[in-house]
Amino acid sequence: MGLNKDSQIGFHRSRRDRTKGYEYILEPSPVPLPLDKPQETRVLQVSCGRAHSFILTDNEGVFSFGNNSYGQCARRVIEGEIYSESQLVHRVTPMDSSVVQIACGQDHSLFRTERGEVYACGWGADGQTGLGHYKICSVPTKLSGDLAGVNVVHMATYGDCCLAVSDEGQVFGWGNSEYLQLASITEFTQVNVPRCLPFQHVGKVKQVACGGTSCALLNDDGNVFVWGYGILGKGPAFVESAVPEMIPPILFGQNDFNKNTRVVKIFSGLSHFAALTNIGELFVWGKNLRGCLGTGRLEDQYFPWRVTVPGEVVNVACGVDHMIALVKSFI
Repeated sequence: MGLNKDSQIGFHRSRRDRTKGYEYILEPSPVPLPLDKPQETRVLQVSCGRAHSFILTDNEGVFSFGNNSYGQCARRVIEGEIYSESQLVHRVTPMDSSVVQIACGQDHSLFRTERGEVYACGWGADGQTGLGHYKICSVPTKLSGDLAGVNVVHMATYGDCCLAVSDEGQVFGWGNSEYLQLASITEFTQVNVPRCLPFQHVGKVKQVACGGTSCALLNDDGNVFVWGYGILGKGPAFVESAVPEMIPPILFGQNDFNKNTRVVKIFSGLSHFAALTNIGELFVWGKNLRGCLGTGRLEDQYFPWRVTVPGEVVNVACGVDHMIALVKSFI
């Protein structure tokens, strides 16, 4: 549901705002997929970019729809193509091994396979495709650079910067670095090939989150580190850093009475973050656009804040100015 100007949520007879030319869907609506065995196939993951979407299934591969002006839907760019009310759902050409994770950036797309390889396509003007150039690419292509021979276990992107984590707990980055995201390896504002980020004293990394101007990582000990530019979670005076700085664990509920409390998942929107603990508590911080943090206020949040939720939070998805939490009820 939502804005559907480029059929980024599939084909629907959209309601139009004639004054602005918008097309939108006001209620949850099904997205038909061209499945060979619809009764046997399950959707594992969805990911949305600025105006394109991907769906990952368990045994029929990956599907894309929406705006493909830069090849971000992993198909050939057609000059003058009209995306409004398009019925095209594209089945992405299989890669060397099965895709196990998808991640849509603003106008680019990333794929992680079961072999731990990363593929990319789409807009590359900031190097976000990681393919060694700044052009567009419509065919998912395997990344090399410092990722060559590396087993990637997690990846993240949101705006035009990308991060990946290896099975050994190292962090790799490429794309936009205007806000110090990749300042640990370069003074340039763009990196077009994956580089290993030489972070010290962060331990073994298990997950990363990548916003528009800031980044975060989570290590094996459940500690969260942040860097980049913006509201990073360590107070109003801490607005930029080229290297990861740890947010004190006490801010996520760890204390003498709850010594085993730790963060187990992190998430990012364009300018806000969320963290989930092992006891199902949700903490948020960052820009509070349109009240997206769920704190009951409209003010920005400079430290992690526990959101009151009537249940155990099990997963989270962050939009530009909204957030969704999947909650297991206490009742």
